[in-house]
Amino acid sequence: MPHPDFVGLVNTLQATAEAALGDLNAATASAARDGLLDERRARQTAERSLKLLTMLAEKTRGNLDFTEAELLSDAITSLHARLQAPGGQG
Repeated sequence: MPHPDFVGLVNTLQATAEAALGDLNAATASAARDGLLDERRARQTAERSLKLLTMLAEKTRGNLDFTEAELLSDAITSLHARLQAPGGQG
């Protein structure tokens, strides 16, 4: 059974990256569209979250249950794809 704190940590890091890329929050997306957010800083925030998730995967390898490992892998894959997409905004 996945540990709720671990799930919360992964979800928080992923949500932070997605918000920086303009997801999840209408106000954030609107501010980005209006040029009120520094795109470079937003990308750095998303990259930092991806880096933390990747480090977490490396440090916990072999110590997660299947659900936790899948959650972490899916978050990394999703964010990596978003950042590799043209423009880095997915």
